[in-house]
Amino acid sequence: MEWLGKHNPFEKRYTLIRLIVPDSHGSYIDTKAFKAFLNDLATLDPQEIVLLGDHVDCSSVFSSHKKNTLEDLEYSYKEDIAKTNSFLDSIQMLAPKAKIYYLQGNHEQRIERWSSNTFENHTDASYVTSILDPSVLLDLKGRGIQYFRMHTMHHGLSIPGTIRLGQCFFTHGITACKHAAATHVERFGANIVFGHVHRAQSHVIRTIASGEIGGWSPGTLAQLQPTYMHTNPSNWTHGYGLQFVNKGPGTFLHINVPIVQGKSLLLDLTSRLG
Repeated sequence: MEWLGKHNPFEKRYTLIRLIVPDSHGSYIDTKAFKAFLNDLATLDPQEIVLLGDHVDCSSVFSSHKKNTLEDLEYSYKEDIAKTNSFLDSIQMLAPKAKIYYLQGNHEQRIERWSSNTFENHTDASYVTSILDPSVLLDLKGRGIQYFRMHTMHHGLSIPGTIRLGQCFFTHGITACKHAAATHVERFGANIVFGHVHRAQSHVIRTIASGEIGGWSPGTLAQLQPTYMHTNPSNWTHGYGLQFVNKGPGTFLHINVPIVQGKSLLLDLTSRLG
């Protein structure tokens, strides 16, 4: 962790850096926010990366939302996949040794949902899904990226679409309500990081059984005002999650890193400390 300078308070206590990447939405990724994230990624050199899902938008015919404007017709699934492949290429190039976990989001799941609604035969639906599914077109298996389906149980947990790393759970998101962080931590009863809501949130509570636990949403790397929002102003924020992890007990320090107007506030802070 040379990026903190000679007097690094984290070097002895924390032995692993984990980055958590929220929704980027393929064709709707914000280029400046993603570039800021990549600059931090290159400096931080993490050992683990968790992709929280919705890194492919899967709009057009796969979406239940109706198209209302000419701008809505500009979307192409082919270009969407190409954007996400480029997204993954950049991450793996800058962090070649990082172990990457990719959680399926509700947008990636649109392909399976569309197939299930379109075909009445399981064989046909499975066949089409196997051709069009983002995990296939992104070659996640060939990339060595672990993929976790939304409707499958993982890591012996009792809820689907969720994984556990040390003392923290990760899921795409069970709600996008106003107080989503509070809802997540109270429902899980454990440390939980989630995406889906596109806005940075955190909520920490103390329980008798677990002590202090927190819920965090890092924000998004997608455009803050995409065309499909029409005249509805969003309250979304750019950012990503950073965890310094003690590999032994799995304890960690979680930071929601804001990206404001295309600039990460993390490196701005560390440059001042240096």
